[in-house]
Amino acid sequence: MKKFLNDDSNCVKAICLFFSISFLIACPIAAEYLDVWGEVIDDWLFILISPAPLVTDYFQLGNLASAFLNAGLCGLAVNALMFGLKADCRLNSFAGYFLVVAHCFYGLNFFNMWPPMLGILLFCRFYKINFKDNLAVALFSTAFGPFISELIFRYHVGDYYKIFEMQTSFIGFFYAVLFCLILGFAIPAMLPGALRLHKGFNLYNGGLAFGLLGILFYSFMYKTFGMEPPTNYTLANPIYEAHNFSYMGFAVIFFSIVFASFIVWGWYLNGKSFKGYGDLLNSTGYSMSFFDCFGAPKVFINVGVYGFMILAYFTGVVLFSDGAGFTGATVGVILAALSFSAKGQHPKNVWPILLGYEILYVLVASVCRAGGVEIPWTLSTQGYINGAAFATGLCPITGYYGKRCGVIAGFLCAVMCTSTSAMHGGFMLYNGGFTAGITALILVPCLEFYWHKKEA
Repeated sequence: MKKFLNDDSNCVKAICLFFSISFLIACPIAAEYLDVWGEVIDDWLFILISPAPLVTDYFQLGNLASAFLNAGLCGLAVNALMFGLKADCRLNSFAGYFLVVAHCFYGLNFFNMWPPMLGILLFCRFYKINFKDNLAVALFSTAFGPFISELIFRYHVGDYYKIFEMQTSFIGFFYAVLFCLILGFAIPAMLPGALRLHKGFNLYNGGLAFGLLGILFYSFMYKTFGMEPPTNYTLANPIYEAHNFSYMGFAVIFFSIVFASFIVWGWYLNGKSFKGYGDLLNSTGYSMSFFDCFGAPKVFINVGVYGFMILAYFTGVVLFSDGAGFTGATVGVILAALSFSAKGQHPKNVWPILLGYEILYVLVASVCRAGGVEIPWTLSTQGYINGAAFATGLCPITGYYGKRCGVIAGFLCAVMCTSTSAMHGGFMLYNGGFTAGITALILVPCLEFYWHKKEA
C-alpha cells in the first residue's frame, strides 16, 4: 500500500475511490435506517428524469439512500475513468471528483453528468489531444448538468411539464446536443481566462468561468425569447418531513467515520506521526500543491482535520440558528468544501473566511433589531450554508494578505451569495464558486493597490 501511495496520482485515485465506496456502503445503511428498501431504485430513477436547478434537494426528491446511491455510482464512474484511462490524476482531478460527488446530492445525477463530458471529448477529438489529459476539465463541465436535464425534460414542453412523467422528445435531445457542442468548445477557452482575471485567489476557478457562461445560456434561453423561467417544484416526502427535513445524525456519523479514517490513514503513512502537518497549516495556500510541498501523508491528514472543521461549522450553525438542516445540499457542500484540501485549503486559512460570514450576520441582526424589523436570514439559511462552503476557495487571500483580509473576503462573499444564482437561473451548479470569483475580482485589485504585504 505504501509503495502504491508513493505516487501522487495514485493517492488522488485512492482518496476518490475511498469516498465512492463510502457512499455505496452508506446507501443500504440509510435504506435500513429509514426502512425504504423498496423505494431506493425507483426514487433514484425519478432523480434521473427530473429537472434539477439550484437547490433541488435529492433527499426530498428521492430519499437519503437514493441520494447516496447516486453519489456512489457517479463517483465510481469517475473512478473508472481515472483508472481506465490511466490518467495522471493531480490536483484538478482531485477537485473535479469532489465537485461531482458533492453535487450528486443536489442537482447532478448519473444521467445529466455525461453530456457535458462528451462535449469535452468531442473538443479533444477535434483538436487531436488526449482526453485523459483533460479529464479534470470534463469533470468540471458537469456543473452544467441542470441545463441538460432542463433542455431534455422540461424546456421544450414549458408549462405542460408534468411531474413523474418523462416528457422528452427529439427536439429536447437536439437542444441538449447543440448545447453540449457549444459547451465543449467554450469551457477549455474560458477556464484559463478566468484564472487570469482573479490571479489564483479563487480556488474555485470554474465557478467564475461557468457563471459567466451560465448567464449567457440562461439569458438566451429565457430572457431573449421572452419566456418565463421555470420555478422549482417541491414534492411531499413524509419520511423527510418526519425528520424535520434534516438528517443530521446520519450525516455527522458518516462524515465523522470518513474523516477520522483519513486522519488515522495519514498518521500511519506519516510514520505514525503528525510531524510536518504544522508546516502545512502555516502555508499560504496560494498557488501551491500540498502533495509537492508536504507529501501525501500530510494531505490525508488535512482532508480529515479540515473536514472535521467544516463539519463542526455547519453542525454548529444548524444547531444554533433557525434555517435549513442537514439537507442534501448541506451534505453536498461539506464535500464541495474539500475540493481543494490538497491545493490550498486548510483550517488556518479558512476560518477567517467563515468568520466574515458570522460578522455580516451579527451586523445585519443588530441593525434589524435596532430598527424593529425581522432578521431576513440566518447562518443556516440554505443559500448562506452553500455560500460559506464555496467561499472557502478565497483562502489564498488569507494566506497571502493576512487574516483581516480573509475576514473581509468572507464578509463580501456573504453579501452576494444569495443574489448570483438568479443570473443563471440556478442551472449552473458552481454558483458559490461564481460568487467567490466575483468577490476576488472586486477585492484583489484593491488589496494590490492598498495592501502590499501580508500582516505579521
